[in-house]
Amino acid sequence: MSWPIESSNSVVFVGKSNDKPTEGELQTRIGYWFRNPLMLKVALTHPSASMENSPIARNNQRLEFLGDAVLELVLTHELHDRFPEVGEGPLTKGRAELVNRNALADKAAELELGIHLVISKGEELHGGRGRPSILADAFEALVGAIFLDGGYESARGFVLRQFQSHIEEVAGVPRIENPKGELQEFLQARSCISPLYRLETASGPDHDRDFECSVWHENEELGRGTGKSKKLAEIKAAEMALRRLGVLGAEPSESSEIGASS
Repeated sequence: MSWPIESSNSVVFVGKSNDKPTEGELQTRIGYWFRNPLMLKVALTHPSASMENSPIARNNQRLEFLGDAVLELVLTHELHDRFPEVGEGPLTKGRAELVNRNALADKAAELELGIHLVISKGEELHGGRGRPSILADAFEALVGAIFLDGGYESARGFVLRQFQSHIEEVAGVPRIENPKGELQEFLQARSCISPLYRLETASGPDHDRDFECSVWHENEELGRGTGKSKKLAEIKAAEMALRRLGVLGAEPSESSEIGASS
């Protein structure tokens, strides 16, 4: 696939040093080697560089536009297939958390895209290499470039490698919008007593705690849940209670646990 671009003489790496990582090292980090290396250079070229060097030089704006759509499609597809019982609202919220500008900037920083950016002298002087908006744009442009160079499966593989651990966290998205509120409403329609949440255990170092909470009603334990915060553990406990009460369909692994404990 051809990709017309201005000669590399028309844009320069501002502040380039002898120990600057090579594009080969970058491709190793991202886990994808470009068939057309010029496409990677375009993905890393900020509009300020093309304006400073040549008004017709290519920059990453169009690739950013494309990459934004590819990124959203990949993550939407993955969330849809991975969480079949989750409704549209929670899935939309989970996707928004994955692709917000700060999250994308963090991903770009992890890949050290900033040091590879082609930017103007002005942007260099004003800290453009570390600016979150520029990094987020570069990450989306990189997704777009991989899509054009290697196709959807290559882009999908890259995106899922970058977001795998974060997608797992979306498993904490409740099956309904507000499990604790739903449980309270269900129980109070039958009793004047509200559910009671108890912290059962808290373990792990301060920066990586694990919590287990239970929910009780009229001296009966209805469910337990675990999470990285007390709030999430309570939500998971309420969700299990709703399954046990028949408000939500029980998942196979959980239904067997409930049967064993009753």
